[in-house]
Amino acid sequence: MSALLQRPNLEQLVRTQDPPPPVIVLPKKRRFGSGSPLLDVLRQTGANIWRNKLRSFLTMFGIAWGIASLVLMAALGDGFREGQRKNMSQIGDNIVMVFGGRTEKQAGGERAGRRIFLKESDVAAIRQFCPTVATVSSEVKNHDVTVRSAFNAGRFLTVGATPEYLKLRNLPLETGRIISGEDNLQGRRVAMLGSSVRKQLFEKRPKVLGETIFVNNYPYLVVGLLTEKNQNSSYDGWDNDKVVIPASALRRDAPPTREVGTQGRIYSLVYRPASTSEWETAQTEVRRTLGRIHGFDPDDKAALPMWDMVEGAKLFDKVFDSADIFLAAIALVTLSLGGIGVMNTMMMAVSERVNEIGLKKALGATRRRILADFFLEGLTLAILSGLAGLAVTLALAAAVNSLPMPAMWSGLPIHWKELALASLALGAVALLSALPPAWQAAQLTPVEALRHER
Repeated sequence: MSALLQRPNLEQLVRTQDPPPPVIVLPKKRRFGSGSPLLDVLRQTGANIWRNKLRSFLTMFGIAWGIASLVLMAALGDGFREGQRKNMSQIGDNIVMVFGGRTEKQAGGERAGRRIFLKESDVAAIRQFCPTVATVSSEVKNHDVTVRSAFNAGRFLTVGATPEYLKLRNLPLETGRIISGEDNLQGRRVAMLGSSVRKQLFEKRPKVLGETIFVNNYPYLVVGLLTEKNQNSSYDGWDNDKVVIPASALRRDAPPTREVGTQGRIYSLVYRPASTSEWETAQTEVRRTLGRIHGFDPDDKAALPMWDMVEGAKLFDKVFDSADIFLAAIALVTLSLGGIGVMNTMMMAVSERVNEIGLKKALGATRRRILADFFLEGLTLAILSGLAGLAVTLALAAAVNSLPMPAMWSGLPIHWKELALASLALGAVALLSALPPAWQAAQLTPVEALRHER
């Protein structure tokens, strides 16, 4: 009986026995770059940006405005620089005008205050003794010559030209031909007319080439018409108001003084250095050569006044370079403020998503993955806004450049160097603004993150 009581009941054994423990399979830790594609991170970044559209737009606007300011400031300075160069090139490209002056120093036993008169023979001397001078020509002119046609008359500045002079001076031809070396050798009576001279002498008559005009009552054949210039700088008069004839014909038919016709005096010399880097050497050679011929000290600047357009262009470049540095500094400050806005936005995103960071780390996300998530989100904000700013800038520059430009401004030229510098600045700002918030998020521990209360 006692044995029967002690035998366990099979049904009771089945009911009281604990069930076997379930098998729990823990997910493996997924490491960034070893199983999670970059596309997932980009998709998550886009979703986070879209979730805070207004905040993201305002942040992106700051970066876009900063990068647009940087490029536009550089383009604005380049526009004024190129406009000034274009305005100076209306007279001639990299040329130097040399005038006879009055000495201020004693030299060669001569007193100070002596007049220096340039002569035609000085041109040959410069060609022989000044190797850094590429092209040189004399300049002979008469400021008060009576010129008439069969329809009208006037008094105009008449210039004696040589082939070298026409190479140095910017006198574009609209139609016809220029004065040749043969015209000068034979002293032919041929003429080129500026646009204002043509209008006054022939009004609106279509046929001007081949017509005869009278220069000091000598008949001249019109062989060329100069293109009308929108000129706002000169050293002797507007090119539109000029009559250009061979230099030999001017000396014979309309010399401004007897010395010009009989002694070979000239109004000025015009030359171009062999290169812009040798402009100082060329100027020194010309002063020494003419100083030796005319007996004055080469260091006496008053004896030989010069208008050096190369030197003037370099001076303008220095002014514009200083302005570019100032404007670029302002634009970089604006871009930096945009970067601070990105950093502030990402800091707010980190503080709002602390619990999310803790949950991700508890489920196996590494610091590298958290760092990549937030860094890529901040980087995307900065890069997208910078590209948007560049696109708007390029469109605005194209629209402005399609409009008529004033004389001293060439629009908004955007060069690849400015774009490269702007891209480097954008990349630096993007890295500096996205890395600190991402680093802060990656340093959070799961316990601190999950314990955080909103």
